[in-house]
Amino acid sequence: MVSNGFPPIADRHARVLILGSLPGQVSLRQQQYYAQPRNAFWSIMGRLFDAGPERPYVERTRRLIENGVALWDVCAAAHRPGSLDTAIRTASVVPNDFAGFIASHPQIRLIVFNGSKAAELYRRTVLPGLPGDMRAIRCETLPSTSPAHASMTFEDKLARWSIVKP
Repeated sequence: MVSNGFPPIADRHARVLILGSLPGQVSLRQQQYYAQPRNAFWSIMGRLFDAGPERPYVERTRRLIENGVALWDVCAAAHRPGSLDTAIRTASVVPNDFAGFIASHPQIRLIVFNGSKAAELYRRTVLPGLPGDMRAIRCETLPSTSPAHASMTFEDKLARWSIVKP
């Protein structure tokens, strides 16, 4: 089954780009980033930017934009049965247009990956095709907010994710 990603959530003033791998099944059904209720992403964003899951989705995304945070996925499309990142078939990945995105968002100074799979896919499918100045943007792999990554406490994840704050 081929899954297609969402457009980015960003404005031209974005300074941080948060990248997941590809929306899961619940997110695809609801057409919202990180819609799986057990995913800690919006709870973390709530603590960092007052963009928590208790707020309507439109308001959460607006708060990210107001704080210079862009949200997207590495994959524009990929074959993935189910929602686990480990099920993404790397050979099927169609990456998003990061050269175009970064060119139109020149203030991006930090790219953070929501988990190691997003970082791996970026390194394999995106980084080799970027111009040198875009390859030089600082990248950090953060602990996945997925409920499948339960080996770390919420507070520990929050501490690591705090690098996205100005």
